Amino acid sequence: PILYSYFRSSCSWRVRIALALKGISYDVVPVNLLKDGGQQFSAEFKAMNPMQQVPALKIDGITLSQSLAIIHYLEDTRPNPRILPQDPKKRAQVRMIADHIVSGIQPLQNLSVLKQMGEKKTEWAQNCIASGFQALEQILQHTAGQYCVGDEVSMADLCLVPQVFNAERFKVDMGPYPIITRINKALLELEAFRVSHPSRQPDTPAELRA
Repeated sequence: PILYSYFRSSCSWRVRIALALKGISYDVVPVNLLKDGGQQFSAEFKAMNPMQQVPALKIDGITLSQSLAIIHYLEDTRPNPRILPQDPKKRAQVRMIADHIVSGIQPLQNLSVLKQMGEKKTEWAQNCIASGFQALEQILQHTAGQYCVGDEVSMADLCLVPQVFNAERFKVDMGPYPIITRINKALLELEAFRVSHPSRQPDTPAELRA
């Protein structure tokens, strides 16, 4: 497998966690979203992913984009260890939390949106993340065990950790979100989350390396 990734992309990080959890070795092709006006806009990359976004994963003779589609494929083809619960209610809760982050928070504060916001970009990102986290904290009161849904690591957790990393980058006050903070801390102690961390990627700048 070949993963086209950017060290700080939260969408790429989700996929890196899934690959690590499932013990899938892969090669990384870094795509720098800032350098050369954004390497994702190159004709070569656009031919592979017309949305001009990372991640993209070449695996089993196909090329997939969109992090959740990639993660679902990995789950379907390499089910151990599982990251979607067998119980239909818990499975729905995992998908709900993942969608909440992937659709309701992350796109509002990603690079392409922030470019449009000019000087207000930090304030905009903080507001988008805070309103999403207020709702998420409420949801987790009903679903959380050790992790987002019960005591098994799931796709919801793969989405949570990169989003908390973004929140910290944008200096969001995490005080009002004790459950999110607790789960994030527990997950960051797991090997799959550590090896996939933005500070430990081949394209991580020297000053940001762990």
